[in-house]
Amino acid sequence: MIDITHKTNTLREATAQAIVKTSSQETIDKIKRNEIPKGNVFEMAKAAGLLGVKKTPDLLPDCHPLPIEFTGIDYEIDGLNIIIQMTVKTIYKTGVEVEAMHGASVVALTMYDMLKPVDKGVEITTIKLLKKKGGKSSFGAKGKGLSANVVVCSDSISKGEKEDRAGKIIVSKLEELGVTTNYSIIPDEPKQIEELVLDQLDDLLIFTGGTGAGPRDNTPDTVRPLLQTTLLGVEEQMRRYGQDRMPYAMLSRSVAGIRDGKVILALPGSSNGARECMDAIFPHILHVFHVLKGKRHD
Repeated sequence: MIDITHKTNTLREATAQAIVKTSSQETIDKIKRNEIPKGNVFEMAKAAGLLGVKKTPDLLPDCHPLPIEFTGIDYEIDGLNIIIQMTVKTIYKTGVEVEAMHGASVVALTMYDMLKPVDKGVEITTIKLLKKKGGKSSFGAKGKGLSANVVVCSDSISKGEKEDRAGKIIVSKLEELGVTTNYSIIPDEPKQIEELVLDQLDDLLIFTGGTGAGPRDNTPDTVRPLLQTTLLGVEEQMRRYGQDRMPYAMLSRSVAGIRDGKVILALPGSSNGARECMDAIFPHILHVFHVLKGKRHD
């Protein structure tokens, strides 16, 4: 299976369609009058479709087991065709397109099995995905046209005693999103951090390092008083995401906020901590720039 541990839960929804084509109006009439020998076609097929959705990961090797939180099955008779629509919803890390298509196909196969004694020409003609939403396809804000200044705050790295990895991870993630980046290394000195915040020209200023509880972890205490708006939800998301993966994440003092229309973040200096914070809030945090532009238009 593909690794989805870095993803976050969002509402995922998919609707799939299958079409069962009968060969005569007589078959359609028997369905409507509930005269099919094997029973009520619509109700039996619906029950089978619900089981089909739930059993998807048991039959398709790469499908992740996930919580199915809604399944809806609708039928429409169009001439000699029975159009099946299957909608599946979940709040999880991966989508439900395959579950919806598998469920629709099981509904269609159940109808085929129930109708074949009375209609030798019945066939399944179409199984396809109609729509899906959730995840990056729905909430993936773009970074094109934005710029970021990534600043590593570390005494040891600035002295050349250690190699930076966290800053490079952040830069790589931003560049994947189309954000233009600058990169620098400074000691964890409040005066230098403050100057960067006050003179910020890029859309994003991202510090990495100095967010722990140690005596030289100055970044949060310097950055927070300079913010005009604190993005508490962003801070909560970073800590919650990290805590699910590492129990020490509760000690992190990551910061997120806005000053003069610029987004300012202070992230951990460890490579895992920086990566997890980026996975937790990007690309979704970039939506704030649309919000800020809207405010300026008011």
